[in-house]
Formats: sequence, structure tokens, C-alpha cells
Amino acid sequence: MTEQQGTDDEPVIEVDQTDRRSMVPFIAAAGFAVVVLVGIVLGAVLSPAEKNVTESDKIAAAVQRYAEARGTTDNTPPPAVACDGFDESKSPLAAQFGGAAAGKSIKVTKIENAMVDGDRAKANVTIAVEGRETPATWNLVRSGDRWIVCN
Repeated sequence: MTEQQGTDDEPVIEVDQTDRRSMVPFIAAAGFAVVVLVGIVLGAVLSPAEKNVTESDKIAAAVQRYAEARGTTDNTPPPAVACDGFDESKSPLAAQFGGAAAGKSIKVTKIENAMVDGDRAKANVTIAVEGRETPATWNLVRSGDRWIVCN
């Protein structure tokens, strides 16, 4: 068998193997990614999560603190959870305790309708003391940036 050689009449096809690609799209994408990351970091620094806490969340925390403190201390809760001159006999938990509270199981089961009026607030709170649930309206006052239980 003989191979046929191409004739000189066929045109020669030149292939350009000099590939000229630009780095511009890659640099632009990297720049965009840096701008997005800087935006995320600035957002986290300028608007921290603790500033996103609502008044309802703060009221719920105050109710929880009072219930925990009341279940672990005798008749008077610590000043950080109740206002000055707090009358324990008028507390939201007075009916359930009938005396000493220390050691009793206190669980806040529901907090609803938290209403804020300036430095005063009210919330409908349901608690369970040793398994018995009781709803009551709790009064709170603002102390600095926190809420505390008051009569």
C-alpha cells in the first residue's frame, strides 16, 4: 500500500497557539469577594447581636432571673432581680409559696402580652411551682438597661 502525500495545491492551515487570556475577570472576582467580606465584618462590628434583643426578650430574662433566684433563696430575692422595697407578700409567687421558697421547683412556662410603658412593664406569666401552674400579671420596672420584678 502506498500512502498518498498531500498535493501542493491544498491550502496550509495555520493554527495560532499563542493563547492570550486576560487576568482582569479573576482580579475583578477577587475584588468583589473582598468587598463582600469587608461588608460582613463591618456589619458584625457595627451591629452586634446583643443590640438586637427586644424589650420582650429582656422582660422574659427578668422573669426567669426572678424565678431562679426565688427558688434558691429564702424570702427575699436578691436586689438585682427585684426592686427596692419589694414586698414579698405581694409578689407574683406569694400564693404558691405560702412560706419559704428555697428549694422549691419553679418553672416559667409561658410569658405573654409583654407591654412596655416607659420605664414600667407588665407581662402575663404562667409559672409552675412544684408542678402546679398558676397565671399572674407581673409588674416590672427598668433598672438601667435591664428589667427587674416589682410590685
